[in-house]
Amino acid sequence: MSFHSGTELGAVYDEALEEGFGLVASNIAEPNVMMGLMEGASQVNSDLLLQLSSGACSFAGNGDPVAGLKAMGEYIEVIAEQYDVGVFLNMDHQTDMEFIEKQVELDIPSSIMIDASHEPFEENIETSRQVVEMINSAGHDILVEAELGRIKGVEDEIVSEKAFYTDPEEAVEFVDQTGCDLLAISVGTQHGVAKGQDLELRPDIARDIRQELRDHGLDTPLVLHGSSGILPEQLQQLLQHGICKVNKDTRYQYEYTRTAFDLYREHTDELVPPEGVEDDRDGFYNASDWSPNKDHFDPRVSGRLIRERIAEVYADLAEISGSAGESRFT
Repeated sequence: MSFHSGTELGAVYDEALEEGFGLVASNIAEPNVMMGLMEGASQVNSDLLLQLSSGACSFAGNGDPVAGLKAMGEYIEVIAEQYDVGVFLNMDHQTDMEFIEKQVELDIPSSIMIDASHEPFEENIETSRQVVEMINSAGHDILVEAELGRIKGVEDEIVSEKAFYTDPEEAVEFVDQTGCDLLAISVGTQHGVAKGQDLELRPDIARDIRQELRDHGLDTPLVLHGSSGILPEQLQQLLQHGICKVNKDTRYQYEYTRTAFDLYREHTDELVPPEGVEDDRDGFYNASDWSPNKDHFDPRVSGRLIRERIAEVYADLAEISGSAGESRFT
């Protein structure tokens, strides 16, 4: 099934809020992770939210983020047809208004996350509102996610040395004035490599934000960034308080590299010449009796293993977050 519009994604979030589960939002930068995620989502009957950052678009487009968005958007569209679950695309941590304008013009994503959380409160409101108004003026069916508070760590080109927890009262004013569809909040998670046991998580902040929003007639889904290191029980506690989008990126990056590493480590003797044999890569070892084994260095071999591992990881995450068995499109 081809990936869907903002309205259909909004319906998934509504159901997630009602049922108390989270949709795992999974970052990609190339096809193997993307196809592994689709397979994993299909295995557990979960709708799938893919994410592209600006850096991932530049990587996929050979330095041209617009070309990368077009290429990955088409790739997602074609491969999603093989599956019966809903597939969506969110543009993650967007800061370049010109690139956002191009995304809206192309009408490729289901949602766009404008990240102006590094700006002062009023400027964050103004920048986020501009994106909402841009989409409304274009008449496209694209949701807007904005962020209030700041998450420690590095995400793409965005760096924050410290975490700044989201203020519940500010959250109400922010959502009311921006008109955003989702709100990413800071409750102590961290971008990059982090250990849940070391994080100063504040689920009470998510609870208070959720309550303040509802008290003002705003049933806004909340988003958890930097969740790759948190423990299952920590995530499930947060899901009770209006978190219904859970971002994952670092975990997939590690699984990608670790899977390839394990393969190559297991077959080192068939990939790297032994001691005493010249490492004649330019001559492709024509002068020696030793040759590398294509059964192991063909990139399709590691690619298939990576897809399988990513599928396993996503399936486990969907079970933990509760989205397994909840697809609206099966």
